[in-house]
Amino acid sequence: MNGLRVASLMAATVTTGLVAGIFGIYANAFMPGLAKTDDKTFVGAFQAVDRAIINPIFLGLCFFGALIFTVLAGLLQLKEKALPWIAVAFVLYLIVVIITISVNVPLNDAIKAAGDPNTIDVAAVRAAFDESRWRAFNLVRVALNTVAFGLLAWALYLTGKSNAQP
Repeated sequence: MNGLRVASLMAATVTTGLVAGIFGIYANAFMPGLAKTDDKTFVGAFQAVDRAIINPIFLGLCFFGALIFTVLAGLLQLKEKALPWIAVAFVLYLIVVIITISVNVPLNDAIKAAGDPNTIDVAAVRAAFDESRWRAFNLVRVALNTVAFGLLAWALYLTGKSNAQP
């Protein structure tokens, strides 16, 4: 049981950290880089990247995996000192999932549904996409997700510390 408790918490910490990193890359490199491109490049690149990120490793293992592993870690730590930290991390990450599904994904889907950048009004599509809204909510995801990662890392430390004591 102790091994499963530690393994689930490690999995929650790692997957939450990976998602925080992905959202951080979007905030610090991808979106700022795209902001400097013309409309056709923006629409085409965003469509391609969004199609690519919809894969089992990101969606299954990382994005939803972080939520599942955090729940599992919490259930296995019910009587442990790490539980409050895991619980808060879960709530923060759940907010990230809700923001992603309710704000970022609909914007992503709309830009993908617009069609081939060679045959559409890319300026209108880019304007309708609302980059500033997408970026603002992504920054919220980065902040919440990073804090959740830190809380899980602290919970992992507490778990290791309690396991080391006789």
